[in-house]
Amino acid sequence: MSLAEREEVGVGLQARETFTAIAAKVGRAVSTVSREVAANGGRKDYRAWGAHRQAEQRARRPQVSKLANPALAEQVTAWLEELWSPEEISCRLRQEFPSGPMMWVSHETIYQSLFVQGRGELRRELVRCLRTGRTKRRRRDRLDGKRGLPSMVNISERPAEANDRAVPAHWEGDLILGSHGRSAVGTPVERTTRFPLLLHLPNDHSADEVATAMKTAIGELPAEGSGP
Repeated sequence: MSLAEREEVGVGLQARETFTAIAAKVGRAVSTVSREVAANGGRKDYRAWGAHRQAEQRARRPQVSKLANPALAEQVTAWLEELWSPEEISCRLRQEFPSGPMMWVSHETIYQSLFVQGRGELRRELVRCLRTGRTKRRRRDRLDGKRGLPSMVNISERPAEANDRAVPAHWEGDLILGSHGRSAVGTPVERTTRFPLLLHLPNDHSADEVATAMKTAIGELPAEGSGP
């Protein structure tokens, strides 16, 4: 919470308002307001500035990883050695310990413990137990040479007038694939008017084939101002 929100909580407490009324004023959940007050002296002794200063001090303290729990680390290690993925381990822990949140951990925390410098909850040699066998994590947005297109332009680089639909003649689309990818139909849509086209792709749905079909379809559109 911000200092202004905490001051609003303090004013509400002095006016003897309910947590529900205070939460509505500051735009927070009732449980958030209740925990904030309980952690900082209760209704009688709550002080906005003191609560804010304590929150800042708590934020500066290094956070203890859940894998610092020896029982949890031991179980995660055992499943890693059995070649389970971190995602599988995270799901299985919730199934095995439904009433024990201290034995829950996200797959991202497991990955960080294995790969991030300075974290030592899990042995670094366990990285070899991951199915990929990589010693470093690969960014999810990374394109390798097999999947990436050499001249591909990222969607984030499109011009502003296309992004906000201010100027017509910018198109976007997708492919609808049939059973086993043996047939395909292109579905380009003009971003401003939302006018759709259907591209018949009888041969294949490669980038070159789609581009050719798109040029043909747009070339058959009536000129501006022409009648039917």
